[in-house]
Amino acid sequence: MTVIIILIVLGILLFVIEFLLVPGVTVAGIGGLILTVFGVYKAFEDYGSTVGVWVLIGTVLLSVFVIAMSLRDRTWSRLMLKTNIKGTVDSDLTEEQVKTGDRGTALTRLAPMGKILVNDLVREAKSTEGYVDEHTDIEIVSVEGTRISVKPIKDK
Repeated sequence: MTVIIILIVLGILLFVIEFLLVPGVTVAGIGGLILTVFGVYKAFEDYGSTVGVWVLIGTVLLSVFVIAMSLRDRTWSRLMLKTNIKGTVDSDLTEEQVKTGDRGTALTRLAPMGKILVNDLVREAKSTEGYVDEHTDIEIVSVEGTRISVKPIKDK
């Protein structure tokens, strides 16, 4: 019976790892399923259907209890990082720095977002005309706050 209990407990532990630490279908989830099912199967095989049913019911109840306890806020508050991040979004763009009609160069491919160099400033911009390859000359179409829209300059 000790082997069955160990299998089921390890399976449930792997399920908790799957739910909280490694989301998705990974080795932990598959391993947890295999160990839990094998533990219940061994209980049916070694001790008969009555004990097997009780082990199955106990496994389901224990699984629900352990997952519910691990999802509680207080359980993980001891492990959480409690540092506040004091960052801001780039909000220093002014109309004097970048204006409609200014010209620059695409530093990265705009698909449709990317980096541009305009007036010796590197900014993120959005292309209004689809994809723009890097090192393409661009023109500012509009500036709304920190949102810059550009279009490629067509050679004539």
